[in-house]
Amino acid sequence: MSNHKLIHRKRNKVLGIPELIAIALGGMVGGGIFTILGISVSMVGAYTPFAIALGGLLALLAAYSYVKLGIYYKDEGASYSFYKRTFPNFPFAASLVGWWVIFGYISTIALYAYTFSSYALSASDFANNEWARKSVAALVILTFTLINVWSVKGMGKIEDIMVYSKLVILVVISFVLINNSQTTLPVLLTSHHLSGNGINIFSIFIVASVTFVAYEGFQLVINAVNEMDKPDKSIPKAIYTAILLCILIYIVISLGAILAIPFDDIIENKEYALAAGAEKILGHWGTDLVILGALLATSSAISGTLFGASRQVSVIATDHYLPSFLSHKVNSIPIFAIIGIALLAIFLVFIGDLELILEFGSITFLFVSILMTYANYKVRNLTGSSLAIILSAFFGLVAGTLAILYYEFTYQPQQILFTTGIYGCLTLGAWLYSKKSI
Repeated sequence: MSNHKLIHRKRNKVLGIPELIAIALGGMVGGGIFTILGISVSMVGAYTPFAIALGGLLALLAAYSYVKLGIYYKDEGASYSFYKRTFPNFPFAASLVGWWVIFGYISTIALYAYTFSSYALSASDFANNEWARKSVAALVILTFTLINVWSVKGMGKIEDIMVYSKLVILVVISFVLINNSQTTLPVLLTSHHLSGNGINIFSIFIVASVTFVAYEGFQLVINAVNEMDKPDKSIPKAIYTAILLCILIYIVISLGAILAIPFDDIIENKEYALAAGAEKILGHWGTDLVILGALLATSSAISGTLFGASRQVSVIATDHYLPSFLSHKVNSIPIFAIIGIALLAIFLVFIGDLELILEFGSITFLFVSILMTYANYKVRNLTGSSLAIILSAFFGLVAGTLAILYYEFTYQPQQILFTTGIYGCLTLGAWLYSKKSI
């Protein structure tokens, strides 16, 4: 039996560090920077780069426990499996984590696809046609479903091309914006100083928490543990490198945007702030460059998230916390899990308010990160983890969750009702399947 497992693992080790970093960056640098910019600037103005950096720090704290647990357990089920194996006597809790995190992935795939379609059609006659946008979004999800079903290695190489191409484009956009600055950061900070414009440390932290979902995706690396070589080295290298690169990209782009584009234009355009700004500075080709960057960003996010989430669904279904047919694999590829996730994402595209689903995703991934930090705390002696870092992560993530809830209660109370309803449905499903598995 052990020889069979060894041969199986060796045959599937097809993803190297570049592919793993690409999967993580693909999940993180998706629609995030193209949507969080307007929200951040509207709330904290010139302090947007600082809020984005603070969100990155929260992501690094969250990643610490994922890395430690990933190295210790080496289980492609990631957050679900970590919780189940750390607390084996609480099947409902493990089922709940699985249901929550999978729906979080599904909602982000739907958002990325919708963002893709919005940019793809922005220069056409169908730019404001809602059904055209949704149809294109469904088509792009189906395209990457076929790619993921086709081949792990093929998906990895395509992910490489998309991710590293979009990074080059985003770097070009950033330098162009900075070189066409209309002001300087000290001047902006002076005119938007803390308290003077209703901006304070707490509001900056709220923005860091609300936009935390822009860093969602690093944990997808762990879902590929069966397709990587030397997980002990590959997991931390890929995850920490990807998060640091993501922080750098977000800071540089946000800095270039606030220096070159008037705040009113950023707030008014929101999703298209970078495209609108590039058009004013560089003309039509500048807009085309931003649109190309957005299409590559959202494409790689869809592909990477679909890859990682399908592995996790397969593991959960094997434990009978999801329909058992989702666990079936062909040549190590969980094709039914991939198809199931894709169909649910398409369903959300056609019936959902994706902005609300995105905010739900932020809360979900923060909360799941808290649970992973707690799991790491319980087995910290086995994972060789630092108690100081674990406690810093726990209190930081709890504070971030409370900050989002405060923001929603104050400014978007309808979101609380939506979130409560979604959590209720997911909790019911998780409870029913946890009873079946006993």
